[in-house]
Amino acid sequence: MVVTFCSGEAAAEKKIGVILWTDEARYNESLKGIQDQLKKDGFGEPHVKYILEKAGGDKAKAVEQAQKFNTAKVDMVITFGTTAAEIAVKEIKDIPVIFSMVYDPVESKIARDWKSSGNNATGASSKFPLARVVSALKQIAPVKRLGVLYTPGERKSELQLEELQDGEGNDKIKVIPIPLTRKEDVAWMLSEVTGSVDAVYVSDSGISGDTIPLIMEAMNKAKVITATHLEDYVERGVFLGVCSNPYAVGLLAGHRASKVLKGAKPSSVAIEALKKQDVMINMKTVKATQIQIPEAFMKLVTKRIE
Repeated sequence: MVVTFCSGEAAAEKKIGVILWTDEARYNESLKGIQDQLKKDGFGEPHVKYILEKAGGDKAKAVEQAQKFNTAKVDMVITFGTTAAEIAVKEIKDIPVIFSMVYDPVESKIARDWKSSGNNATGASSKFPLARVVSALKQIAPVKRLGVLYTPGERKSELQLEELQDGEGNDKIKVIPIPLTRKEDVAWMLSEVTGSVDAVYVSDSGISGDTIPLIMEAMNKAKVITATHLEDYVERGVFLGVCSNPYAVGLLAGHRASKVLKGAKPSSVAIEALKKQDVMINMKTVKATQIQIPEAFMKLVTKRIE
């Protein structure tokens, strides 16, 4: 389905194709950030027409959408999520691609490096050192064994596991990979590991996102603290989050989109990651687990989900 955001097609000077990998809140919030920044920079109605496509987590559908925008020769394609960006830079070579909410554009091979993509893409990343999440966890509970829910084959999820494994020595924890390969196996898998971990990290994967209620039911029942780097996961129940604000990431991406619309080559516009993160706590989950949070840590919390 195609949704346009401005009226008066004849008045539109720029056509921007948008691909949302899924309809998750963080991608929609990031889109709003981009649109607000572009409007501030002079690219609002009636000068811009947005054409929105939702891939629904389907790679074949995202490929079709990218090819459609390529054939239509839109002025720019904006993508949300690592997989959508990977597909766009593969399918589109002559149209600028701006990405947002990509975890690691270099390791995902979307870009050559952070200073220059070396191709027709640039954008903003949600990446920050995951050691900050581990540090926050250890301020709440004496975590020594950290289970990591990840999905093999989803590169962003694998990268998050690898980063946590790389930090085992410095963080003085044992990382225990917990692969989620099928939604149907999540409840059984969690029941097998709850007794062997002190905390669980919920990485960014399609299966994790689709099964948050199941994950939280199992973890809360076992009184195991959960953590993530994703804001919408905390909003849906995860105990603790150290998170890059999706709207703020969108503003960064929008600033880059504005430069490109004004004539800059995407490869000349450096990719940037948000420097400051929110510390989030889901108070409903705190109550459900009855885990006590030190008063000193609560002073660090910038967002409470009531």
